[in-house]
Amino acid sequence: MTKTHRAGFISIIGKPNVGKSTLMNQLVGEKLSIITSKAQTTRHRIMGIVNGEMNGDEFQLVYSDTPGIIKPMYELHNSMMEFVHGSLEDADVVLFVTDIFEKYDEEDVIQKLGKSDAPLLLIINKIDLATEEQIEEKINHWKTVLNPREILTISALKNVGVAELLETVIKLLPVHPPYFPKDQLTDKPERFFAAEMLREKIFTNYKKEIPYSCEVVVSEFKEDDDIIKIYAEIYVERSSQRAILLGHKGERIKKVGTEAREEMEAFFEKKVFLQQYIKVEADWRLKRDKIKRFGY
Repeated sequence: MTKTHRAGFISIIGKPNVGKSTLMNQLVGEKLSIITSKAQTTRHRIMGIVNGEMNGDEFQLVYSDTPGIIKPMYELHNSMMEFVHGSLEDADVVLFVTDIFEKYDEEDVIQKLGKSDAPLLLIINKIDLATEEQIEEKINHWKTVLNPREILTISALKNVGVAELLETVIKLLPVHPPYFPKDQLTDKPERFFAAEMLREKIFTNYKKEIPYSCEVVVSEFKEDDDIIKIYAEIYVERSSQRAILLGHKGERIKKVGTEAREEMEAFFEKKVFLQQYIKVEADWRLKRDKIKRFGY
């Protein structure tokens, strides 16, 4: 008997901080998207590829984690929202992730959903922090407002309801050969993940505007048999931000580098040498040419 092969693109969208990246990492089984408690951590469209078999049929799921939907204030934000539009255009299934505490101000997300014909699954996240009554109230609200194909309740952090979500997604996928080689995990190169790991440590170690004003570019990624040498440039918008990033006698950036290197070694399963350079690129978030140079 011939096996059926299903394959498709699944777009994960929603407001900032509802748990999209945590869900993506659970679905893929690898930490591909950086996660912090700060909003707007994800700036790119990151694809995670999952291959498997269910009920005798093979599948390939291509998930897209996208930036949280916001009203753009910078050129950077415009580029981030273009990643969201792109992922909706080629989606075979859309996962709209909201959380139990979202205050129903998601009109901008709902407008974007109108541009996709793909089946829509509404995912209510963080149910481990809610009562049955709160969950029921949320379900009823979304049935009225959006009338999605299905509403699923999960806790991405605790991995509750994720297996059921996976089953639902697979059933909705078209019969199609795989889009990517079966051993490929993501569409992004290794240096992208090295840059993201360093950027994550900046988000977790600094407050206020510093994380949002930083961009990380890996200028060199040299892999030998026993070590990976990574040279990273950290761009900030002002000299005062450079001073904050460095800290007293460079202690703060040294701590960031140590934490990033340890995470890189776990991810790449190899010893890492990391060299960091801090550069000032005035108002880079506002400038289209700079945004493009940084890969947006």
